[in-house]
Amino acid sequence: MSIIKKIKPRFWDHYDASGASMQPFSFRRKWKLIVILTSVVALIPLLVMTLIDFQLTKRAIESEIHVNMIRTVSNTWQAISSSLTQRKAALDFIARDNSYENLNQAERLSGILKSLQEGLGGFEDIGVVDARGHVQAYTGPYDLKGANVYSDKCFQSVIKKGFYIKDMHGEAETAPHLVMATKHVLQDGSFFVLRSGLDNNLMNNMISRLDIGRADDAFIVSNEGVLQTPSRSHGGIYDKISLPIPEPVSGTKTMEAMAQDGTPVLVGYAHIPDTSLILMMVKPKSEIMAMWYKPRMKLVGLLVLSIAVILLAVLGSATYLVQRIHDADQKRVAALHQVEYSNKLASLGRLASGVAHEINNPLAIINQKAGLIKDLFTMHQSYASDEKLMGLVKGVLSSVERAGSITGQLLNFARHLDTDIERFDLGEMVGDLMGLLEKEAEFRRIEISLKMPGEKIVLESDRGNIQQICLNLINNAFAAMEQGGQLDIKVAVNTPQQITIVIADNGHGIPPADLKRVFEPFFSTRAGHKGTGLGLSITYGLVKEIGGDIAVESKLGEGTRFIVTLPMKVSPDRQQNT
Repeated sequence: MSIIKKIKPRFWDHYDASGASMQPFSFRRKWKLIVILTSVVALIPLLVMTLIDFQLTKRAIESEIHVNMIRTVSNTWQAISSSLTQRKAALDFIARDNSYENLNQAERLSGILKSLQEGLGGFEDIGVVDARGHVQAYTGPYDLKGANVYSDKCFQSVIKKGFYIKDMHGEAETAPHLVMATKHVLQDGSFFVLRSGLDNNLMNNMISRLDIGRADDAFIVSNEGVLQTPSRSHGGIYDKISLPIPEPVSGTKTMEAMAQDGTPVLVGYAHIPDTSLILMMVKPKSEIMAMWYKPRMKLVGLLVLSIAVILLAVLGSATYLVQRIHDADQKRVAALHQVEYSNKLASLGRLASGVAHEINNPLAIINQKAGLIKDLFTMHQSYASDEKLMGLVKGVLSSVERAGSITGQLLNFARHLDTDIERFDLGEMVGDLMGLLEKEAEFRRIEISLKMPGEKIVLESDRGNIQQICLNLINNAFAAMEQGGQLDIKVAVNTPQQITIVIADNGHGIPPADLKRVFEPFFSTRAGHKGTGLGLSITYGLVKEIGGDIAVESKLGEGTRFIVTLPMKVSPDRQQNT
């Protein structure tokens, strides 16, 4: 038997004709309808909640990434700003603490540079520029003394603002470095500018210490998009980036942009105060999706598991409910058929009783007349000595006696069809059944073997039910043997409270796969759908009704044995229910 047949419910292929139009009622269609509706009602809220959770999880991760990026950029921005502020304060202090004449002394300026390099670090050179843009004093690696920087953007900006940091440009002849300049006004109203070159590694080191992912990037650019520090994805110093340059804003912000290769990225940025520099941190959005991938897979796994559990629960519940409905419907139909069957038996009993009474009247007359003829023949010696004539009279009387015996059996059968608890002789009841079935067995060439105990068996039970049980099992055996066969009936006393009736035939037998279903309503093993399949089901119900039990043993092609175990006396509670 295939797995599908094992798990397929009993109602799957069952159809009932019901309703005024007698349309086929399909339990399978009802099962599918219940499964579909229940699954839709159960799964739609789950799917909606999952989609909502998907979006909320994605937003939460994106928000967390935004916050982390803003925090990282803000911390680095503050560190860079603080470093530049410290160096600006150092230049301001030097300008206030030293006179213009002292600063123009090479030895003094060289000592100041050495102190700055040892104390703060990051200073490459230092120079003094007068109000006309001439470099009056200079200490450092470049030859700038005597140069005029009046037209330089840095000098013009520091005159206007008092302080300026010049970003790096590719046209510079010196090594990449920033220029920090501060303006100091003298007592006579003139001014001088103290400028210093800052080592580019000062900011490179701060950027390199950032804890960022392998695909992430962080760098400093000018407001023209020129890199001031090396970048992983956008080139080296003096290269121009392809990302859009954000407008000046206060604080740290984020924006979405498109990289040169078309990859969407998330950019965190902050403008460094008093400079034209911008700190930028770039994270590919694919990294964000990768971070979302793990919780998404867990959510998908949970969703699949939930759907599987819900579908299994729906399938199990729908199958259980429809099976219960199917079983209840089968019991209802079986009960109706049993009532119909009982009514037929009652009608048969009434008919048998009527026929027996009608036949008994002419039989009595025939018996009377035949007896009178015999008496008359006996009175005349010539007739009494005629063996042939006397034999004919005896034959008539014998036939009348045989007919009377048959009508008596019919009356006895009909009398006990009604349900009632009574004391009766089991052997007498079985004998009556054999008398009724004797001619049919002879016609079908079936030999009947009856084994009864030597002692009389008296039961206090429902004679009609036991009579019907035996009759159903014998008829079932007759049907299994077709034409010719052997029927064995054995009655045994197991205990003082219990007897066993075994009815065995040598018919075609029952397949092993069908043995568990023989007592189900409407199940039949007869070819061509002969019969209703209710005989054994009704028999099973009758046996259970009087507190007995029934079992079946069968081998295909060898025959079948039904073992009926009955109590000698029906219990009081079963008497009330009978």
